[in-house]
Amino acid sequence: MISYRVLRFLTGTALVCAAAMSNAEDREPIVVSDEALELHHSALMIDGHNDLPWEIRTKGSSDFSKIDIAQPQPRLQTDLPRAREGGLKCQFWSVWVPAELDGTGKALATTLEQIELVKLMVDRYPGDLELALTSDDIERIAGEGKIASLIGVEGGHCIEESLSTLRRLHELGARYMTLTHGNTISWADSGTDKPQHGGLTEFGKEVIREMNRLGMMVDISHVSVEVMHQALDTSTAPVIFSHSSSRAVADHPRNVPDDVLERLKEKDGVVMVNFFSAFVVPAAADNYAATFQIRRDLEAEGADEETIERKQREYRRANRMPRGSIHDLLDHIDHIAEVAGIEHVGIGSDFDGVSVLPEGLEDVACYPRITQGLLDRGYTPEEIRGVLGGNLLRVMRKVEAAKE
Repeated sequence: MISYRVLRFLTGTALVCAAAMSNAEDREPIVVSDEALELHHSALMIDGHNDLPWEIRTKGSSDFSKIDIAQPQPRLQTDLPRAREGGLKCQFWSVWVPAELDGTGKALATTLEQIELVKLMVDRYPGDLELALTSDDIERIAGEGKIASLIGVEGGHCIEESLSTLRRLHELGARYMTLTHGNTISWADSGTDKPQHGGLTEFGKEVIREMNRLGMMVDISHVSVEVMHQALDTSTAPVIFSHSSSRAVADHPRNVPDDVLERLKEKDGVVMVNFFSAFVVPAAADNYAATFQIRRDLEAEGADEETIERKQREYRRANRMPRGSIHDLLDHIDHIAEVAGIEHVGIGSDFDGVSVLPEGLEDVACYPRITQGLLDRGYTPEEIRGVLGGNLLRVMRKVEAAKE
């Protein structure tokens, strides 16, 4: 895909020639230059979504003596040495818990355990990490050479239909909440489940109003398109997609359609692009949709979880998901920039929450390749600084300013 910035200047036969050459030239492996490294490490690199806490819980029994992230961790996509190599200055750590806990009475308790795990991580590595609660904290902590660490709640099932619980999570440090995860909940439809409410219920709209009042960012990754629009209608502050990409580039319900991108510009929000191949690479999106449909079909037939997982494994073995490359991610940035504006793009990798990543984006050390890729596509240093973190920081400041 040709950069939208280049398209501004190309006309007539020059455009035709450039289009013919594009696929051959812009898919070569990206080599990071000294110029790109200098720009990247001088920027405020913010990642909007990382699922390391759940990986530490499940693979290390929530014990950092079992998985010491100060040391290289080849089984993970995140550790502190690679985060430093990648120039990471600020990370929103997801305190995700399974959507299947909805209605069991365990969603909140498990979320609280995850919040404590993030705080334990910050306390264990004080030379590298510090908890941030405000946009000013982010700049101060990054300026001191540490990684500003924030908490993002992933899935409104965690509040168990209680605004007081939402307030409690905010008091404990949560600075955004994703309204749903993969399943529709009692007050909001998920983008990857059957709709039940036509979007948001009245309580769902009240959740958004309360988040505005608290100065907590409303995250509309994972939700249905109807919820996206209704959240934009309801929120008095900018909203975010903490880890989503463009549906026009890769047709997956986790991605953002153009009509929402156009409205996001009006609300001054930001889409933090997701790295998962299934959401970024068109052929991979089709592959992932097929495995997802296997689950839905078997669930409708009453199949048990063991059978569902076996059938999905069989499909995956016979139909390997294509990884794609970093250029596929850059295509998403180009498209979002063209529709909404480059000032509405950010980075939300989903590291340690996804199984397949594009070539060139294997782990947290790889962020500088994005900077090089954006330079190659004609973006200015100022625009790139915005994508890497400045755009999200602007949105967070506006959300803070709008609170009551």
